[in-house]
Amino acid sequence: MTLDEAKAALQRGRNVVLILPPDVEQTAAVWELVTAPAVIICWDHGPAAQWAAGAPAPIRVHAVTGLTRSARVLQDRSIHILAGAVPDLTALVARSALKLDSISTVVIAWPELLAAGEHAAALDTLLGEARDARRIVLSWNPALLGDFLERHARRALVVGTPPLDEAGAPLSPVGPARYVVVAPCRRGAAVREAIDLLDPRRPLVWEGGELAPPEAPPDAVLCARLPTREQFAALGRLGTPIVFAAAAQLAYLRSIAAPLTPLRLPSAADRAADRATSLREQVARLLTERSVDAELALLDPLFERFDPAEVAAALLAISRQPSAASPSPPTPAPAWVKVFVNVGKKDRAAAKDLVGALIREVGIAKDAIGRVDVRDTFSVVELAPAVAEQAVRGLSRVAIKGRRALARLDRQV
Repeated sequence: MTLDEAKAALQRGRNVVLILPPDVEQTAAVWELVTAPAVIICWDHGPAAQWAAGAPAPIRVHAVTGLTRSARVLQDRSIHILAGAVPDLTALVARSALKLDSISTVVIAWPELLAAGEHAAALDTLLGEARDARRIVLSWNPALLGDFLERHARRALVVGTPPLDEAGAPLSPVGPARYVVVAPCRRGAAVREAIDLLDPRRPLVWEGGELAPPEAPPDAVLCARLPTREQFAALGRLGTPIVFAAAAQLAYLRSIAAPLTPLRLPSAADRAADRATSLREQVARLLTERSVDAELALLDPLFERFDPAEVAAALLAISRQPSAASPSPPTPAPAWVKVFVNVGKKDRAAAKDLVGALIREVGIAKDAIGRVDVRDTFSVVELAPAVAEQAVRGLSRVAIKGRRALARLDRQV
């Protein structure tokens, strides 16, 4: 089956099932099928925000991340597509802010994660309210959705290859994999942490798309996107893949990979333990390399009253406290990183539009945003170094004042 056949089926009023892994970043084909006004039903807030960030211009997608704001947005302006989790969409319907009987298309994003959960009844109610809307169901295995598809997408056209053998039995997992559970917004940082931990000489970081043959065999295969069964098989021929996935995506990952072993990245507790080890080594080195007789003589009266270990702990605590005699130097102001954005005054954009996009659509904290300089044809935004790359990636997936934004680290504009 092809997308053209899916379009024709939808035009005739027939529902469609697309076989895709549960990854919003692998859904480019969906945009060709959606007719606005539409609703995308997601399993959580995070995927809803990803749908909004990845929408091609000029499609406007609003992610329901706050009920009050979403109700106002629905009342104040036209939204092509609304993306939200089941509880939030149900609440908007209850407030009469969302009218599902006027919706043309409903995209049900991976009901494997919805139909059997705590919100199954609410999902049935939502789809019942939108009974006249065409249904596009995204699924990695429609065979798991027999009753659900019978109720809500009867006789749907299936586009893609189901994970079944010639006898109709489920396919076995392709091969082994390691995995890291991480939110999509932290995936890039987690990949770098894994590379630092494993220290490979020839790492291969796969970010989706066709796999080009590497010049030399990699000694680490890291998947920054959730692969299809076929992509996973190709990656597995190069080595045991390490897949960076959200917790909700593990059910799909288990269907294509076994055994599935977690890869533990260093945590804040691990880094604290490393600092403690370094301090102990520093103390041991001082004791073995130089004499501390003068210091012992000074502390001898205390040893008569307290255990020497307690004296040592007290001295360590004092060393970590600010001293009136040696005041701590003032905390330097953050060294801002400048980010260039191709939206300016000629696009009717103001500083508040860029700040709003960074906070609402990209997830940047307000205190990580510095000065915003809006010029005629572009803008320069100052950001905390830790969030600069996240801002560049996130802004490049949103529209500001109707224009698709392009962002990059500023090179002294």
